[in-house]
Parts: sequence; structure tokens; C-alpha cells
Amino acid sequence: MTDELVSFASRDYWLMLALLLVGRGADFLSTWIATPNMVLEGNPIAKKLGWRWGIPMNLALCAGLAFWPLPAIVLTTTSVLVAARNFQSAWLMRSLGEHSYREWHVERVRETRVSLYVFCLLGQTALTASVGGAIVYFSADLLALQAVGIGIVAYAAAVTFFSMLSVWRMRRANRYTAKDIQDI
Repeated sequence: MTDELVSFASRDYWLMLALLLVGRGADFLSTWIATPNMVLEGNPIAKKLGWRWGIPMNLALCAGLAFWPLPAIVLTTTSVLVAARNFQSAWLMRSLGEHSYREWHVERVRETRVSLYVFCLLGQTALTASVGGAIVYFSADLLALQAVGIGIVAYAAAVTFFSMLSVWRMRRANRYTAKDIQDI
């Protein structure tokens, strides 16, 4: 089933659509709880789309990917893991407020050697990706299981990419601020 397209309105289509809606819905709910104003959203595309355009775009994405089970399972797996990561700190983000949390987090990162931050980030994501890689490797011809493994690897890649993007932006902003202060 997972290596070919499914027919619209078939049992498999509705199953894939339901999985996608639950996964993407969990991601949206966790994001909304953590950062209702999208201040802390790490994905610049999602931040640019905002809630107004992000919801219909994701509904269309779910309806389209439901035809193709392999990527549907990959996206669902990645979305559920992203939601779990969001829920992990959402309470703190909400209790401090989006702007205060961002300032607090930026200060913690600034106080840490970038090499230590990157080492810990890569340690976390490499271990996560290794679980996904092992699932892919040992799942043989079980394409649904391979899709779960690929979703775990995709999650690890997304965390690495967006975390590094955030640190790069922060360091770039610090350089410009420091240079502006020196010029005065």
C-alpha cells in the first residue's frame, strides 16, 4: 500500500488523511499553545504564512499527500515528534510570555560557548536520527515502518537545521550590534 498512490475516498485515503490531520493538528496545537503570536516559531516559512495562511495551506497539503502513503507517514511522524518537542517547553514559554522566554533563551545561548551548544545539539539530533536510521535499515520491505524511520530522521534534520538557523541569526545580530556600539 505505501509504495503506490491510493484512490480518492478509499479506505486507505481516509486513513492517511486522518493520520496527517492528527499529526499536523498536533503540531499546530502545540505551536499555538507555545507561541500564539508566532514570536517563537523557528520555521521562517510557517512564521511568514502565520495562522491565517498556514492552516489552509496545511489542510491542502494533507488532502494532497493522503494519496501517497509513504510521504504521508513520513510527514505524520515528523509532525508528531515536533509537537512533542513543542509541548515539552510550551508551559514555560506560556508562563514567561513569548518575548520574555525568547530573551531568556537568547541570553542562555549567548552565555554558552557556541561549540558546546552545537555539540549538544548534534549529540541530541544524531542520537534521534540513529534510531530512525536503524528502523529504516532493519525494516527490510516494510515500507510503512521505513516511512516512520525516515520521519524520525527528518525530524532530527529539521531540529538541527532550524536550531542552527536560530543560532546563526542570533550570532549575526550580535555582530551587527557589537559593531554598531563600537562605531559610536
